[in-house]
Amino acid sequence: MHTQKSFQDAGAGRLYLVPTPIGNLEDMTFRAVSILKKADLIAAEDTRNTKNLCRHFEIETKLVSYHEHNKEESGRKLMADLHEGKQIALVTDAGTPCISDPGYELVKLCVEEGVNVVPLPGANAAVTALIASGLKPQPFYYYGFLPRQKKEKREELAFLSTIPATFILYESPHRLKESLKEMQEALGSERQMTISRELTKKFEEFVRGSIEECLQWAEESELRGEFCLVIEGAERDKWQQDEEIWWSELSLTEHVEHYIQQKSMTSKAAIKETAKDRGVPKRDVYQDYHIDH
Repeated sequence: MHTQKSFQDAGAGRLYLVPTPIGNLEDMTFRAVSILKKADLIAAEDTRNTKNLCRHFEIETKLVSYHEHNKEESGRKLMADLHEGKQIALVTDAGTPCISDPGYELVKLCVEEGVNVVPLPGANAAVTALIASGLKPQPFYYYGFLPRQKKEKREELAFLSTIPATFILYESPHRLKESLKEMQEALGSERQMTISRELTKKFEEFVRGSIEECLQWAEESELRGEFCLVIEGAERDKWQQDEEIWWSELSLTEHVEHYIQQKSMTSKAAIKETAKDRGVPKRDVYQDYHIDH
């Protein structure tokens, strides 16, 4: 166990986690600007983007690169600097470090090696979208980006469909329609949600409605910008029923046969119910079942 007293040792190195605006530069806090000016180094996801931020706020601190592809090598160098007592500020391109952005591994190293980690409050797209969604804000579950592969995406949506909490996803414009179609399949057409885009910017937009209505909007719109999706959680009674998923150890075929044998269903009805349980398309269950028969 380790207890951190963030500011007790004046000569100790510290890693500051500094949020930056997600669109509107006026959302930068006074403390964030002060920390960036006083730090010995700023570790940035993309130094080109951060240079523009620093130029705007007249910050002259040296920038170094820390991103997904160099995090091991850069992380070791930053740890050496921290052990020498340097003050380092970590920033990403926009928003809060570690939230669907680089930073977790560096924070973990600091914790393991006894270096103090000091978080600053600030801009975050997920919470910004949540509080304006009109959906119940607590409890909420932050997920981030869904997997790109269809199978993994369907599995994650099947899991998310059972959570009795509002949940939050990020999505890119070229994958939004596909993800909404998969969500409709897994969660049903009537689940309520809010799509937000261009948060804090001039063209900020919120689309509130059912999954079916939001899909229709997406199919009729020119999709630009990064999207944050806030989706209504499952009813608690359903979650309690599904908390221990009885079919988790069954194959698709065994799952179908359970309904045929135990519920006296036709194979067609059993396939439909199995697909609903697992949050996967009926055609996938049909193909798998008929291969075995």
